[in-house]
Amino acid sequence: MLYNFLFPLADDFALFNLFRYLTFRTGGAVMTALLISFICGPSVIRWLKSKQHRGQPIRDDGPQSHIIAKQGTPTMGGFLILLALAVSTLLWADLSNTYVWVVLLVTIGFGAIGFADDYLKVSRHNTRGLPGKLKLLLEFIIAGLAGYVVMMSSPVDISGVLTIPFLKNAILNLGWLYIPFAILVTVGAGNAVNLTDGLDGLAIVPVMIAAASFALIAYLVGNAVFSNYLQIQYVPGSGELTVFCGALIGASLGFLWFNAPPAMVFMGDTGSLAMGGALGSISLVARHEIVLAIIGGLFVLETVSVIVQVASYKMTGKRVFRMAPLHHHFEQKGWAEPTIVIRFWIIAVILALIGLASLKLR
Repeated sequence: MLYNFLFPLADDFALFNLFRYLTFRTGGAVMTALLISFICGPSVIRWLKSKQHRGQPIRDDGPQSHIIAKQGTPTMGGFLILLALAVSTLLWADLSNTYVWVVLLVTIGFGAIGFADDYLKVSRHNTRGLPGKLKLLLEFIIAGLAGYVVMMSSPVDISGVLTIPFLKNAILNLGWLYIPFAILVTVGAGNAVNLTDGLDGLAIVPVMIAAASFALIAYLVGNAVFSNYLQIQYVPGSGELTVFCGALIGASLGFLWFNAPPAMVFMGDTGSLAMGGALGSISLVARHEIVLAIIGGLFVLETVSVIVQVASYKMTGKRVFRMAPLHHHFEQKGWAEPTIVIRFWIIAVILALIGLASLKLR
């Protein structure tokens, strides 16, 4: 909004020329989202507590320690993230950019699905929210529409194209199959982050790490000079998502202040689905969908652990892990919660560095 209103006045006021720079607006987006989170956080948490007398329902089949330690903690804290993210993005991004609206609406759409799911759980005082098939159907519709708009908004030569990392000029033209692929990426990312969100601070920091990585990727693929030098796919207009990623980092950092152990609030499906949807849709625009699986490898590991556990139990009657997702397995082995969280953060950083290496190693 500021860019659209103030940059046209740059000829009369030289100071407004700053708004042409993505780096300046990204920094502004980070600080704005962070301040909104800090200022609104206590009020949002008090409001959630007043509406959720029992807090988030704790699953009976989860770690028994959670029933005591986490009982009464309010959920739906993802609303705070979405508030800070949306306001900051609308304030600092170029609102004439189609990609900004696609990613923002996917994020809000997935957040709305998560909000409805959390609301039903809290109001019913049990862990049954929206029916799983209905959740997936709604996610499929939003992700499918996003994939279609991304295809239609892209130049003809890169529309429906999948870029293969670590290989020079390796692309695969999926054509209309790109839309089902977009659904798989976006819905998969949303639910992968959702599965990871099981311990205080566990999901939000890897989300920040992935957002920072994709801020750099979006900046590079949206710049003709840098993309040509690195021999990566140039996507006109995608650089504007750097601002969105900055807002996501600021909102997540502000939320972490309240989600750090012992958490004052949980993000719930409101936050986890929205964050995963955001990362998935950003990767679609930047044509780095496979790299998302590397940078967000921690989310992939958590998801695979659940799939393996369920498949093994159904086929053999035996469990591979003591409990799934993976972080609960280490809890059952006696690892302290902060130990698991910090070690998983370290893994997320390592995977992000491997993913970013794909920008040059080809």
